[in-house]
Amino acid sequence: TPETSREPCPDRILDDVGGAFGMGAVGGSVFHFLKGTYNSPNGERLLGGAQQVRLNAPRVGGSFAVWGGLFSAFDCTMVFVRQKEDPWNSIIAGAATGGFLSMRQGPGAAGRSALMGGCLLALIEGAGLMLNRVLAAPQNLPPHAPATRAPCGGRELRRRG
Repeated sequence: TPETSREPCPDRILDDVGGAFGMGAVGGSVFHFLKGTYNSPNGERLLGGAQQVRLNAPRVGGSFAVWGGLFSAFDCTMVFVRQKEDPWNSIIAGAATGGFLSMRQGPGAAGRSALMGGCLLALIEGAGLMLNRVLAAPQNLPPHAPATRAPCGGRELRRRG
């Protein structure tokens, strides 16, 4: 399974931080380059796009890295506490990450963010399980019976009565 092929838990956190930073930096670069070129005057669009990437992509990458690191740390904590790897660990880790990152806005905002994080991860885990089920090779199918031909070359004979 994909879960068992990952790094063991303490190393997994660092791997996830790096992967999340890379995804955020690349996605933020594309987004902010397009935004910078759109908002720059004619003749300076490339320069404006490059400047926006330089200013914003590291920030977006860092935000993704923080989210990925917290999520991975909570996921590893759940694996340790529950002594098993299943989708519930990710769902609980998503809720904990959302709530933890919104703590400064108060308990109401933290609760809403935790609920949204849990729901988002439940949707992702559910989609992954459904995709695995669809892509898995069907097993124990009955053998396919060979096609039989109708008598007289495919024409039916009518009985006269």
